[in-house]
Amino acid sequence: MQRRRINLPLNPLRSFAVASRHKTFTAAARELGVSQVAISRQIAILEDFLDVSLFERGVRSAKLTDVGRAFGQEISGLFDDLERATERMISHETEGTVNLRIHPTVAHYWLMPKLMDFTRKHPDIRVRFDTRVEPLDFRGTHLDVALQLGRDDWRDARSRKLWDEEVDVVCSRDYLMSIGGLSQPADVVRGDLLHSHYRRRAWEYWARDVGLDLDTNRGTDFETSLLTYSAAQQGFGLAIGQLGLLDDVIAEGKLVRPLDMRLPTGAGFYVIWPTTVSVGVKTKRFIDWLLDQVGQPREFFRSGSADKT
Repeated sequence: MQRRRINLPLNPLRSFAVASRHKTFTAAARELGVSQVAISRQIAILEDFLDVSLFERGVRSAKLTDVGRAFGQEISGLFDDLERATERMISHETEGTVNLRIHPTVAHYWLMPKLMDFTRKHPDIRVRFDTRVEPLDFRGTHLDVALQLGRDDWRDARSRKLWDEEVDVVCSRDYLMSIGGLSQPADVVRGDLLHSHYRRRAWEYWARDVGLDLDTNRGTDFETSLLTYSAAQQGFGLAIGQLGLLDDVIAEGKLVRPLDMRLPTGAGFYVIWPTTVSVGVKTKRFIDWLLDQVGQPREFFRSGSADKT
């Protein structure tokens, strides 16, 4: 006799599983990104479905019943198993792809000029760029690896520093001549300041580090550093340049460093990968290739063992 299938209420089950683990609706709502009312409503639906009381609700709190505690223990690992199975399926479907989180500016100025070398060495690996500008969190995403600016404080992740961030004033050669040159930090008052929205205080920090009283509110604002550096190349003004990113355009003469002052910011550019899932072979090869580009020791393979797929 064929067993009758139960139409399981998955959303209420998930809400209850998280709430029973945290033992509060507030923490469950925070983890799932919904309101406490939504959690309470989903659990009420599950209680109606099961015809049991899972939580005792008070005026300001809710407490697991004995039945709720036992049921929570039984289903506690089910959604973790489901998530792992889904991740394995996604990994299988994108077997030849490395999903990379990277800021557009870093991709444009640093990675793209080098990427052909990786493609030549590993023609069966495709790098998919995720250029969203938001805090890095590997949980609930398909990201395999990230290249980010920061201070090595990412959750559930391992990292290797590629280089320390250093900054200097940059501009085009023609613009430098038009303002009579720059020979000392105080001379920047003759120029137009270019700002990036995501690095809005860059000029303020630079002025502090060189001991200069500078009105950093003047100038032109751009959404990203990519646009700011492009404007500097086209002669719009002076920008605070991230030297590791701009080495190629400076070497090509598209930007110049009239003051030649390398100032460390205390941050660095890191390659980061999650610790909550196993790292695939193709991702390992990409990470090692990134480390090769800056002369750092490899993380996973000996030199020469992963140069070809």
